[in-house]
Amino acid sequence: MRPHCSGQQEIPRRCRRAGLQRRRTGHRGLRLNILGAILAGGQSRRFGSDKAHARYNGFRLIDLVYDHLSVQCDAIVVCGREEEGFECVSDLPEAGLGPLGGLNAALSHAAANGFTHVLSAGCDVPNLPPDLADTLSGESAAIVQSQPVIGLWPVAVGGSLAEFLEDGGRSLYGFAERIEARQIAFDPPLLNVNSPDDLPD
Repeated sequence: MRPHCSGQQEIPRRCRRAGLQRRRTGHRGLRLNILGAILAGGQSRRFGSDKAHARYNGFRLIDLVYDHLSVQCDAIVVCGREEEGFECVSDLPEAGLGPLGGLNAALSHAAANGFTHVLSAGCDVPNLPPDLADTLSGESAAIVQSQPVIGLWPVAVGGSLAEFLEDGGRSLYGFAERIEARQIAFDPPLLNVNSPDDLPD
């Protein structure tokens, strides 16, 4: 799978294949085929404008997240919005379910296309480490402590998430607890751009 390329100057690097830097193996040496998922369905009400297009050191946040995911994923989708130059999927089963709707869409897309895992992140973390997938890999799903949107999810948890949403669940922490996901701490914590004040001058 390749990202859709628009040819616009804003996103020239989108035309390269993601994840070609090195083959990844996870716990017990199993081959990981990772779908990167940028969960971008939020309304950015607290931010006051489209957060995904806010600039951090001159680059759009969504482009920075894509670039950081691309070195460790085999393909990338944007969940919950239409974004020119990216492959996009709609939240499932419908919009308005928060990040779990985007994660559910990513897991469904991953299962249908032969991926083993989904590496998820919001569009507001400009300093994702290049070894994030390796750090989170293990026997079960894992999330970043205090930032549960960032996680590595085996495709096998997709059925559990669909049931969780059907039962009215909307909390990422609640779902992570249900499937006994591990919480991994980063020191210092990863950045999280919540307001324009969090952007460099």
